Amino acid sequence: MEPFAEVPLFEMNQEEDEEDVLSVQIRGGCSYALAPPAGSDPDSFTYMNFMKSHCCYDAIPTSSKLVIFDTTLQVKKAFFALVANGVRAAPLWDNKLKCFVGMLTITDFINILHRYYKSPLVQIYELEEHKIETWREIYLEYSVNRLISITPDASLFDAIYSLLKNKIHRLPVIDPASGNVLHILTHKRILKFLHIFGSMIPKPRFLQKQICEVGIGTFKEIATVQESASVYDALTVFVERRVSALPVVNEQGKVVALYSRFDVINLAAQKNYNNLNMTMREAIASRACWMEGVLKCYPHETLETIIDRIAKAEVHRLVLVDSEDVVRGIVSLSDLLQALVLTPAGIEALYS
Repeated sequence: MEPFAEVPLFEMNQEEDEEDVLSVQIRGGCSYALAPPAGSDPDSFTYMNFMKSHCCYDAIPTSSKLVIFDTTLQVKKAFFALVANGVRAAPLWDNKLKCFVGMLTITDFINILHRYYKSPLVQIYELEEHKIETWREIYLEYSVNRLISITPDASLFDAIYSLLKNKIHRLPVIDPASGNVLHILTHKRILKFLHIFGSMIPKPRFLQKQICEVGIGTFKEIATVQESASVYDALTVFVERRVSALPVVNEQGKVVALYSRFDVINLAAQKNYNNLNMTMREAIASRACWMEGVLKCYPHETLETIIDRIAKAEVHRLVLVDSEDVVRGIVSLSDLLQALVLTPAGIEALYS
């Protein structure tokens, strides 16, 4: 494995897709569906019923990587371990309490850098010396950081609700009998699961509508960062706006790159986290992994095209641009899952 390349949390080829299909056929699931109310379009309930009729256990791949940290581990070593293993989060085990107490994610790394960075000449002591438990004690003063988890027999509908309602990107699936973490469920994994089974359920007609018609995505107050801005400026936007990626734009407002939270943790791999004064242009040029431009979509493209592009590229969002490549919006996995699964149930978890 390339040590510093961005590795998808789930590397799936066609053979693995077939394994997943076989595993679900064997496992079965929470098989129930709701009849749509009289007079409503039955198409709109297709994905909601699909998610309600499958359990979290169904979406667990037959093989995946899970990294667990003890809370006494040094923060710096933990972040290096995330990068080395190509994962973006890890459950935290408290040996005193004998249970899982939270998650360490890239957000923690961003918060530490943003809170304690002073200049390239001053070492970030809190990153170099603190243990995870020390950081958690400090962080818990400012945030409710309880472990949010789900059981394997809970429906995927419940998992989506929990992810969006709590505004998290990683949901541990914990076996209630043993207390063991079985898997970390993500938006991306759920959409991949849906994509695998797309041919087994009726294709809703609204998938042929253009994205500008359905209005799925964020189109106002889009968080962006200038390529001349510093990496610290980007961290500030991540912290204040709670976004997972930033379109990097030039002076004309045209998107030239996408800078995500995962790019930030690669600063640890490159040992660049003590120089957050570098420009975004420099940070993008120094990325260890080669990036194939910006994954974009256009207002005239259909919802089906956009879902296919996100699922096949295994990304979390597309940048919506006009014909001049000026940023007009963001279409994320959260937007899609809210619109396709929760909105038909009358639940607006993403915007509450």
